[in-house]
Amino acid sequence: MENCSPYNSKKLTKTLLPILLLLLLLCTIFQAQGNTNSNYIKSKCNITTYPSLCLNTLLPYASYVQTNPIKLCDTALDIAIDSAKNTSHMVSELGKNKGITKYEAAAIKDCIGDLKDAVYELKETLGAMNHLNDTDKDFQWDNAKTYASAVISDANSCLDGFSDRKVNPDVKAKISDAISYVTKLASNALAFINHLY
Repeated sequence: MENCSPYNSKKLTKTLLPILLLLLLLCTIFQAQGNTNSNYIKSKCNITTYPSLCLNTLLPYASYVQTNPIKLCDTALDIAIDSAKNTSHMVSELGKNKGITKYEAAAIKDCIGDLKDAVYELKETLGAMNHLNDTDKDFQWDNAKTYASAVISDANSCLDGFSDRKVNPDVKAKISDAISYVTKLASNALAFINHLY
């Protein structure tokens, strides 16, 4: 059995104490950095039209975004793209239901087209954002704003198609809620893009 003399205890304490202090310091630094990243997103979400949605969707990405405004825009756009794709899939599935009327089928078909356009425009917005370091930065920035605005127009076009036709209120409500979510995400991303410079 190893001797547990006071000399060995002091030696162990001298070895472990600096390691423990270093770990404590690193934890404090990471916590402060995490708070800084979260606070950055919270402050940026205040400029959006839908700040609570902004916080709910972007705070989980605080460690990735850090305090980088381009990463913030890109992340907001990625979330909007995923939402638009999911909504397009949901609307498409509703179109496959038996018993839908010809009015519902026509509205759903138009809406799917609008959502495909919205996904395309969101991707184009992201593409323009990836060229902001080019010599034509202002042109790319204008493109990003234009494409992001077009997403909102396309989403509203989808909803307009349901307002003029006889459509099951449950179907209309389900699509309206999903489209509204996409529109809000796109609006928040557009706010970030507008406030880049």
